[in-house]
Amino acid sequence: MERIISLLPSAAEIICLVGGEPEMVARSHEDDFPSTIQRLPILTKAKTTFTTSADVDRQVSEAVSQGESLYDLDAARLKALRPTVIVTQDLCKVCSIDLVTVQRIAMTMDPRPQVVTLNPTTVGEVLESITTVGHALGRADKADSVRAELEARLGRCQKAVEQIKRESQEEYKPKRVMFFEWTDPIYPGGHWTPEMIEMAGGVHPINGTGSPSCRVSVEAVVATDAEVLILCPCGLDLEATRKEYRFLMEKEWFRQMVDKATTVVLVDGNQMFNRSGPRLIECTEWLVMLLHDRPEFEPAGFPWERIK
Repeated sequence: MERIISLLPSAAEIICLVGGEPEMVARSHEDDFPSTIQRLPILTKAKTTFTTSADVDRQVSEAVSQGESLYDLDAARLKALRPTVIVTQDLCKVCSIDLVTVQRIAMTMDPRPQVVTLNPTTVGEVLESITTVGHALGRADKADSVRAELEARLGRCQKAVEQIKRESQEEYKPKRVMFFEWTDPIYPGGHWTPEMIEMAGGVHPINGTGSPSCRVSVEAVVATDAEVLILCPCGLDLEATRKEYRFLMEKEWFRQMVDKATTVVLVDGNQMFNRSGPRLIECTEWLVMLLHDRPEFEPAGFPWERIK
């Protein structure tokens, strides 16, 4: 029987989806879905403290410039749990504990655990992560069936969008979307997010599929002339996102964007879009609903709020 540790929220979701939850022995402080895993011991802790978006950016920048990790990992407790598999990532040092730290600890253990690292940048690679985890846990068949179901749901989204385009009485024009992954400074949606917007029949002018999120100027944001504004700050729940919206509304440029936009919404970025896991399929379905007024595509319980 495996003894599994997840050090990445999306990894925990995948582990549970392929049936590995009974074998989990610990998690990161951010692993909170499904709620049943919150009983597990926590091995990580963030060194940054959320105050304001600008201050968090400053804390992160200072730590990165000095080569410091943004997270503490309880190495003694990890070793005591004697895991056989540790699932982590090497895509974003800001998001979770870094791979090098995990590997350094694993190399001192006997027997040495298998370290599985997930670094997807596209929707297809996120789905491939399910296969990777399934094989690592000896649950390949379950992973294959889960992946096939998710791919079918994506296909349903794409089929609906294709039909909408065909039935458009005028030449179809995709709605321009500005996705705020961070608000001060501004980071637009990156990696898989632009791809999902395109799958749902929209366009994200400021960043392309697979490209990481990077700091952009206010001028570049305004130049998108976006019809749809989505505020979904990474790691923030809806209550915190409402505060970010109020902060932005103090800026004249943003108020003008809101006035021109047809749709303005807030999304829980701690749970949705910013985790490279299976719920990105729900996010794509939600985008189809939002961009095309198709309520049948809205996932039950999706954490969002409409401003306009």
